[in-house]
Amino acid sequence: MIEHINKQRVRKLLEAHAAGDFDSVLAHCTDDLEHFASAPIDIFPHLGGRRGKAEVRQMWETARSRYAEVRHEIKTMICEGDQVAVDLRIFLRKRDNDRIVQYDLAAFYTLRDGRVARIREIMDTYDLVQQVLECDLSRLLIAGTARP
Repeated sequence: MIEHINKQRVRKLLEAHAAGDFDSVLAHCTDDLEHFASAPIDIFPHLGGRRGKAEVRQMWETARSRYAEVRHEIKTMICEGDQVAVDLRIFLRKRDNDRIVQYDLAAFYTLRDGRVARIREIMDTYDLVQQVLECDLSRLLIAGTARP
């Protein structure tokens, strides 16, 4: 029974996040929320590790300032006790040129007392970087124009 409730909690959090309703998202989280998104921080300095609602909100607001539209598709959601794992396809529309960025994201949520206490996100950063920068990194590497 708790697994079903925790899946619903994470679904509500994801829906509120996609809508940009960060107050609602953070209402589902503990005050000491930990968030880690594995991404190259040289390109995505707002990602990486964040602790506490204020830092996490700032990270989400920075990302939202770059993308006009955010939506997701849940491919798979698995729950065991207070652990929820979600396989997502994320779609973002860039504000500067309306291009769509899409990537896969594995998100792992740890709940404590019915609230999300920890979020860990793992994404295909190679593909994401190519889409955000709008360049073929493989071509650059093969041509020898990229620096190691």
